Amino acid sequence: MADASLSAVLAGLITVVVSCSGPLLVVLAAAAAGHLTDEQTASWVWAACVGSGVTCAVLSWWTRIPVITAFSTPGAAVLVGSLGDYSYPEAIGAFLVSGLLMALVGLTGVFGKVMRRVPPGIVAAMLAGVLFSFGVGLFSALDGAPVAVLVSLATYLAVKQRSPRYAVAWALLAAVLVTAVVPGIDASSVDIGLTLPVLTAPEFTGSALVGLAVPLAVVTMASQNAPGLAVLAACGYRPDDRLLITATGLASTALAPLGGHAVNLAAITAAISTGEEAHRDPRRRYVAGVACGVFYLLAGVCGAALVGLFTALPPELIAVVAGVALLATFSTSLAQAVADEQGRDAAVVTFLTTASGVTLGGVGSACWGLVLGLVTHLALAARRRRGARREQEKAE
Repeated sequence: MADASLSAVLAGLITVVVSCSGPLLVVLAAAAAGHLTDEQTASWVWAACVGSGVTCAVLSWWTRIPVITAFSTPGAAVLVGSLGDYSYPEAIGAFLVSGLLMALVGLTGVFGKVMRRVPPGIVAAMLAGVLFSFGVGLFSALDGAPVAVLVSLATYLAVKQRSPRYAVAWALLAAVLVTAVVPGIDASSVDIGLTLPVLTAPEFTGSALVGLAVPLAVVTMASQNAPGLAVLAACGYRPDDRLLITATGLASTALAPLGGHAVNLAAITAAISTGEEAHRDPRRRYVAGVACGVFYLLAGVCGAALVGLFTALPPELIAVVAGVALLATFSTSLAQAVADEQGRDAAVVTFLTTASGVTLGGVGSACWGLVLGLVTHLALAARRRRGARREQEKAE
């Protein structure tokens, strides 16, 4: 309680709002593709939110860093195209195996060692590329909600001059008030009530393990856990990759019989709670992770109501809130990415690849940005070494 602050709690709230808006719709699309019942869909939402909430709160409190977890959006996107080919018990079995695979990868520590060798400029460029679409989305929302964007942005800039810690909170309040007054929010269809999880016995088949479990594990590790570790590193933290990936993998395994497909480190939403907007002191930002966990738990308990609420919210409101909340983190990441002149080319390749949103082989642009940035960095470094050797030989 001594470390708690209003800015950190609000950062946790905004993180959950952003995480449960667009990503939740992907989960609902996957549930529809698998022909799940309303009870099974609500249980899936319950498992995703509760798993994220428990891991957020416990890991943030235990490590004293803002560990933000979420349900795998790329994983859900993979399931949209493949879940309909398998029975629900087969999918549950695949979710369980996928969680075990991720936990085993975390235990080895290899994944974290690889990530720690990535140059800081490339990591910062990847984060800037991930956040680029949210920054653009803020101003793209001018078409549908110009008043909300302008009022929210003006409020953010005005308050930041006097009290930077509360700038996002006031901007959020301004956006909500303007959206509620001008276009209005129709919440009449929201079903208020508690959600109860549905237990399903897993069924293991070779086709489901190959077609669901392996792609889900690979995509989640590459598109979520890799950039998730990079976000924490870019904000100055040294996360214990073995603890975080193993814990989220075991949480995924435990929640699989209830419908949860994967819990992982968050990438985009993590930036909201790990930057200066959460708290000026990095040692007190872990409160944002704990608060995020609590709000996730509340969202899971009211899973059915959550689905109706985010269906009722105007998409422009989510775009404004996310864009304003991530402005400071985006500018800091972009500055760090181009700070080193020798590594600037590799950082630019990373940024543009990540910002492009390209998906190859089911793996998202954040991972490909890291890969192409590293390839560029290694190629240019080798060329510089050859040039230095030639100059030395000439001198001799």
